[in-house]
Amino acid sequence: MQKRWKILQADTERVTALKEMLKINSTLCRILVQRGIDDFEKARQYFRPELSGLHDPWLMKDMRKAVTRIISAFTQGEKILVFGDYDVDGTTSVASMFQFLHNMYSEVDFYIPHRYREGYGISKMGIDHAKENGFTLVISLDCGIKSVELIAYAKNLGIDFIVCDHHLPDKELPPAVAILNPKQADCPYPYKELCGCGVGFKLMMALSEELGLPESAYLSYLDLVATAIAADIVPITGENRILAYYGLEKVNQDPCPGIKALMQLAVIQKQMHITNLVFVIAPRVNAAGRMDDARKAVQLFIEKDYTQALFFAEMLHSDNIDRREADSSITEEALLLIGADATHSARKTTVVFQEHWHKGVVGIVASRLIETHYRPTVVLTRSGDYVAGSARSVAGFNLYEAIHACREHLLGYGGHFAAAGMTLLPENVPLFSEAFEKEVTRLITDDLLIPEIIIDAEISFTEINPSFFSILSQMEPFGPENMRPVFIARKVTNTGYSKIVKEQHIRFVLKQDTITLSGIGFNMAAKFELLQMKQPLDIVFTIDENEWNGVKSLQMKMVDIRLAE
Repeated sequence: MQKRWKILQADTERVTALKEMLKINSTLCRILVQRGIDDFEKARQYFRPELSGLHDPWLMKDMRKAVTRIISAFTQGEKILVFGDYDVDGTTSVASMFQFLHNMYSEVDFYIPHRYREGYGISKMGIDHAKENGFTLVISLDCGIKSVELIAYAKNLGIDFIVCDHHLPDKELPPAVAILNPKQADCPYPYKELCGCGVGFKLMMALSEELGLPESAYLSYLDLVATAIAADIVPITGENRILAYYGLEKVNQDPCPGIKALMQLAVIQKQMHITNLVFVIAPRVNAAGRMDDARKAVQLFIEKDYTQALFFAEMLHSDNIDRREADSSITEEALLLIGADATHSARKTTVVFQEHWHKGVVGIVASRLIETHYRPTVVLTRSGDYVAGSARSVAGFNLYEAIHACREHLLGYGGHFAAAGMTLLPENVPLFSEAFEKEVTRLITDDLLIPEIIIDAEISFTEINPSFFSILSQMEPFGPENMRPVFIARKVTNTGYSKIVKEQHIRFVLKQDTITLSGIGFNMAAKFELLQMKQPLDIVFTIDENEWNGVKSLQMKMVDIRLAE
């Protein structure tokens, strides 16, 4: 698949000024300026994050109300229910808040809604459970901001809600006793990009201050906060960067038994990075809710005994194997369906439907299909009397808007710019498919149907050395708005030592002027013919460290390659 290359620009004067201040490589200064780091103080905060840089939790709207209500529950001997969603952000939020409260108060329990019986967020079943079991205060985490009617229902039953959420509020807010969400229009909290677990963390921080608890009372959950930040794909900027930095430090030095058990099962022997949390920890936690019941993910995170934690971790690990098998077989089946459809190549969308596909993985399958057929994609399956599905977008296209325009064919839908879900009647699948195709065709531009690679800077092989990599490594943790830098090197040549390994990857050995560098290109065997043409090449890559037999060396991780312009 041909890709568009977009090279970012930076103000030359600001780059030169930063280089004077920091005395580091100008290519690195260019990337820092692109990321808004253009003076010494910003660079100091970026490269040396400090917990003292966390904002005052009392700046968040309703924080005083929330803390007062919780302390009142303590003094009145009320039962408190910690309620959260079934994904990583929800389960880590619940695990940290439950433990924090339980360490000083016994009348507390937690509740995770079942993905298929109750659906996303606050559920009537969950509220009824609270009523039947005598809970009079519910703290909802990573959900609740849109649950106006359900929280009103709870209020009528004599149950108060404290909502801790980070999703965009609607005009009408739920009748909760306190709403902690920095995205509220009138919330003065300076950092708006916290995940659900981050908002819960700020509540624990405020409660600790009010009750005179040591900082360790809330800092001990930083490993869970970092896991949520990584999995929820929030920007790794500002406060999130501080939390992720120290959370990763805890993951590597002193993780909770649950994370330690997941690391053991995944055979992680090196230092953990954000990417490990995203691709190793998060899928195993999410698999619990996708394939079965996410309650065991919370049980894993709160378990103090390592042997017992390993027992829960093995359950999640097993769910993840089932999830991978379902995801792989459904993707294969979907690709065959697409291949058999003679009209598909002319379409701007992909919509596939099979009644027997597992509901828990259709979103993952939609993402997989986009890797092969790059266009807005919907994967549908049967769910009882209805059809349910997930949609994923291509970069830059507002998927939610397109689905909203097709709402006459749907029973329900929800989502955001890049991803959405929907339910519809089986007989409406063809009508929805055609309406979606028509709407996407009307809105999308041709360039959005070609994947784009964002390149941070041009670099020469002479710049790539251990001291350069040392500073590059200090730019971690990487993630949205602070991605691992992507470089382009121009007019490089193949040394003749490059080769295909394991039939699908390329081991590159390339030369620019007098400098030779090696690298790996995963699943790039189809590009090998470019190397055999013996012509100058332009290459796009990231830089990482390879360790072999105890010897460390820098290597390129290939992203794309083409003949030099």
